[in-house]
Amino acid sequence: MFDEEKGRVTLYGWVQSVRDLGKIIFVSIRDIKGVYQVTVTKDTPASIVEKARGLRDESLVKVIGRKNNNEKVAGGYEIIPEELDVMTSAEQPVPLNLNKNVVSSLDKELDYRFLSLRRQNISAIFKIESTVTNSIGRFFEKEGFYSIHSSKIVSQATEGGANVFPVIYFDKTAYLAQSPQFYKQMMMAAGFEKVFEIGPVFRAEPHHTTRHLTEYTSVDIEMSFIKSYEEIMRVMEGMMVNIYSDVMKDNKPELKLLGITLKVPKTPFPQVSVREAQKILATYGKTSKEGEDLDPEGERIIGKHVEDTTGSQFFFLTRFPWEVAQFYHMRDDKDKSVTYRADLIFKGLEITTLAQREHRYDVLVSQAKDKGLDPEKFRFYLDFFRYGVPPHGGSGTGLERIVKQMLNLENVAEATLLPRTPDRLVP
Repeated sequence: MFDEEKGRVTLYGWVQSVRDLGKIIFVSIRDIKGVYQVTVTKDTPASIVEKARGLRDESLVKVIGRKNNNEKVAGGYEIIPEELDVMTSAEQPVPLNLNKNVVSSLDKELDYRFLSLRRQNISAIFKIESTVTNSIGRFFEKEGFYSIHSSKIVSQATEGGANVFPVIYFDKTAYLAQSPQFYKQMMMAAGFEKVFEIGPVFRAEPHHTTRHLTEYTSVDIEMSFIKSYEEIMRVMEGMMVNIYSDVMKDNKPELKLLGITLKVPKTPFPQVSVREAQKILATYGKTSKEGEDLDPEGERIIGKHVEDTTGSQFFFLTRFPWEVAQFYHMRDDKDKSVTYRADLIFKGLEITTLAQREHRYDVLVSQAKDKGLDPEKFRFYLDFFRYGVPPHGGSGTGLERIVKQMLNLENVAEATLLPRTPDRLVP
């Protein structure tokens, strides 16, 4: 924390380094805003000189002094101390080397998350993620969406699968929510027309990849009276444009520190149907069967192909086969083999799944049976549709995946404050 009043400054921060050159001591002190140089000279009181020489890395200190312009110092000034107090002293050695030139393993960085977040390049990621989150909220409010907070303890799997975490709920078994899907659709039945939610979702999938987490932050929307899932695509495009604009405006120091140059994406984003994508993949020597989804390698290949041919880092993969769709996705009336579902792919990684929902009760029941599901197990959900539900659709987007791709990070865990994976439950 840095306060300035009439040329005198008060600084609270962590000792990043001490360089004792004998007649002069340079102390670098870091806070959430940056790094400041405190210069101890022969004119500094002896008590302060003694304290400066005894400072330990990562100790928390308070410095009161005067600001002295110095073009040789980062920021253009140094602080000449008049008071120096050690508020808490850090044990030595510090288990994580916070020198920006020292690279630790991701596992070690996460083991000592409370320390790794002190690194400027790490804290920069989460400052940008804060902007992204706030940007999303402002965008949807501006577009007339209501913010909701749905329950994360549910009675059954949203998608009818086994990838759920069971929890003991008094005398019965409940589950952590895979998605707010049913509840945001409930809001359509309630007449809210447009809702959004930013919250945690849970997937009990034993994946050990750079793109998966067992808990992540999902950005969900649902909107009524749509004529086509194209309307959802337009909203997603607007959200991404808004995110880029806000990050470029509010996070210039962080982007510079990370060496990232952003450019607001052009809209509309290109569209490629799954069938078209499979034909393109065949030209790259990669084949897949009719009715299959693209695997991660396929997404990367098509992503690169789209960028090379259109210049866009974004594209919508559209018209998903019924075989890989959820029972609540609407099928094309003219071609029942495909659905009004699309994925938004960003630099070769899926960040969003969107679809128009099936709002007709009898069709929903039939589709649930077609997927091998027992409609009675989804009775509370199906009952929404017995009393008048408008045509609607929505999407779910991984917040951490947006940040990962925007900042060219290797692993989605790097964009996650406290990652949860099959192997990580602490800190």
